[in-house]
Amino acid sequence: MRAWMLLATVVVAACSDDNTGPTGPAPQIPTNLVSTSLNRGVALFWDDNAFEADPNRFQNYRIYSTTYDLDNDRCGGSFRLEGTTVAPEFVVGALANGEPRCFAVSAVNLDQIESNRSNERNDTPRPDSRNVVVFARQAQDAGSGFIFWADDGDDQVQDDELGVVTSGSDPDVDFSVERDGSGRLFLTPVFASTTVALYGNVPVEDLTDIDIAPLNGYARPGLEAVPGWGYVFQMPGGDGLFRFGAVRTTHVGQNFVILDWAYQTDPENPELKVTAVR
Repeated sequence: MRAWMLLATVVVAACSDDNTGPTGPAPQIPTNLVSTSLNRGVALFWDDNAFEADPNRFQNYRIYSTTYDLDNDRCGGSFRLEGTTVAPEFVVGALANGEPRCFAVSAVNLDQIESNRSNERNDTPRPDSRNVVVFARQAQDAGSGFIFWADDGDDQVQDDELGVVTSGSDPDVDFSVERDGSGRLFLTPVFASTTVALYGNVPVEDLTDIDIAPLNGYARPGLEAVPGWGYVFQMPGGDGLFRFGAVRTTHVGQNFVILDWAYQTDPENPELKVTAVR
């Protein structure tokens, strides 16, 4: 089984398109780079063709970014290295909302020969309660736990208390993303008495299709995260009444999931609402 590991080596040096290092065949150029806009970040995905073409000599992918001129549809000329990964996916974080960036990916083999960069992809981070990244705890603990409502103790719901992504090892998170030995990711209840149920037996087209929480079927074990499927969490409140939260997974990778979420603040009300984050 291929071992997946997310590397967060970040430097700010510029890069050239030319191959470097010892002479020899360069890895294949990564193909089909696509992206998803996030709140203060961008998630990138591409084909794993460089690894699949020569798995014994493959080392990692390098992710680059530069400025993007939206008016002239043009990427800047000075790319910087954002990080490396062995998985064909990467989250570029700590970006400013509303500022376009341009991204590209290359492949590097064990001889330190780097391919040319992939197709360029531009994207602009923006605030939203959709497209939230939650990492697998086995990839990185920070950002692997999710809390629908992190109350500060005043029993009043504030925007910044909703949809909090934090450490998956925190016993107070509603659920964490866990990866099993075969590489599958699971949405696993953590907080005491929190349970989860699958919403229906087919994928849902949008988060808004999860309208009424199921009356039964909740259980403690985690459920496998599958793209397009809906999940409903039943969570105890400090007043002895349950609350309901909904999740729809839009992407499931090796190291993280991307999900949309909704939360019903009214105790024991099964009608779920999409909550916008300002």
